[in-house]
Amino acid sequence: MKTLKDILYKVSINAVVGLTDAEISAIQFDSRRVEKNGLFVAIRGLVADGHHFVEMAVDNGAVAVVCETLPEKLVEGITYIEVDDSQKALAFMASNFYDAPSENLKLVGVTGTNGKTTVASLLYQLFKKAGYKVGLLSTVKIMVDDLEYKATHTTPDSLTINKYLSEMNAAGVEFCFMEVSSHGIHQYRTEGLHFAGGIFTNLSHDHLDYHKTFAEYRDVKKKFFDGLPKHAFALVNADDKNGRIMLQNTRAKKQTYALKQYADYKAQILENQFGGLLLKVDDSEVWTRLIGNFNAYNILAIYATAELLGLEKVEILRFISDLESVSGRFQYVVSKEKITAIVDYAHTPDALKNVLETINSIRTKNEDLITVVGCGGDRDKTKRPKMGHIATALSTKVIFTSDNPRSEDPADILKDIEAGVEPQNFKKTLTIEDRKQAIKTACQMAQPNDIILIAGKGHETYQEIKGERFDFDDFKIVQEFLKQLQK
Repeated sequence: MKTLKDILYKVSINAVVGLTDAEISAIQFDSRRVEKNGLFVAIRGLVADGHHFVEMAVDNGAVAVVCETLPEKLVEGITYIEVDDSQKALAFMASNFYDAPSENLKLVGVTGTNGKTTVASLLYQLFKKAGYKVGLLSTVKIMVDDLEYKATHTTPDSLTINKYLSEMNAAGVEFCFMEVSSHGIHQYRTEGLHFAGGIFTNLSHDHLDYHKTFAEYRDVKKKFFDGLPKHAFALVNADDKNGRIMLQNTRAKKQTYALKQYADYKAQILENQFGGLLLKVDDSEVWTRLIGNFNAYNILAIYATAELLGLEKVEILRFISDLESVSGRFQYVVSKEKITAIVDYAHTPDALKNVLETINSIRTKNEDLITVVGCGGDRDKTKRPKMGHIATALSTKVIFTSDNPRSEDPADILKDIEAGVEPQNFKKTLTIEDRKQAIKTACQMAQPNDIILIAGKGHETYQEIKGERFDFDDFKIVQEFLKQLQK
């Protein structure tokens, strides 16, 4: 247990009502989870305002409350702390409660629109192969060395982050690789963390339902690099015009990587096929099982990061050649009939374009490329017609289907996607709302040597409809249908 005074270290406080010497058993921002001697943090969320539940938190055992507005009714014996931003305060308090765990390992954050999961996950793999104890905080899963936990958000809340970092400390973890989302930065989930480095992959159209403008989305990402300390490194993709912007105000050591222009770390694609990539990295050749131009960037980012963290170049290249692709990222299976099915998380226009261009650069054009794609509900609507345009422009045939409609009507989402299809591509398209039926139809349409791309959900093993999650795994489903064709 920590005293309230210790937990409030570095928190910007406007007012305190009561004493700060109370012993705190746990911090919570959900009033239902507050227990005896707990600290409740009232957060104004997108769905509910924690300030409405202060009384419930006190009834459940809270001895202290952190809030942005003091309640009208103050309970005697309870300490109330008024702050400007509860989320920012929570981040510092979480770090203090768990003894600043990010300072006891080398924490590297990965941000950008696409590639975050791949870069973080492959760095975890590489450092494990190098013999280190490693942590991972990603969209797919959370790893405390060899112990796996289920992930619920790209960047968890600050309490969860510090809890897992504390577990990593206890397990002797030396390096941790973490996805840093724009939501996470904007909501101060990474505030108070001690980063040894930051990686910028790229920036394209996404999350404009939340950030409203592309400039705001970009500037939130930049804020992460602005906050890096002097001893850290800031590694950015120089082929993305936003890479240099990320470096403008950072105090960290500035490093760049690129395929197309001068950079501190350079690579060249020598071979690109379904079996993998042959790359020339800093005058050395390396073969990797990962596929496509976008993965060439990911590999280069991994190489540069490992070198910046002190690994030997020859050793890094050896481990890169042994890396396995991440679940739901260009994950493919080939049937006995030589039909190739690829499952990829591509859920933004740029990611879909990258995957389709990669497939088209490898295929002979004598076969069909059948794309199955949808868009998530309750998310950025402006990207839907762009997804429809890209899918039909770069595929032979396209089946539009449901993704995670959430609270929206799938038919409305599909109309938004269809709006982006140009007249000359109408004949390529088919709309099947039921995702399972859409995948089945793609398998039935496919001839030997054809390629099926199932985009949008990748590693997800569920479909979210009207507040419920149903079991749904694109990769398992396409494997089943391809087997049925063999009978």
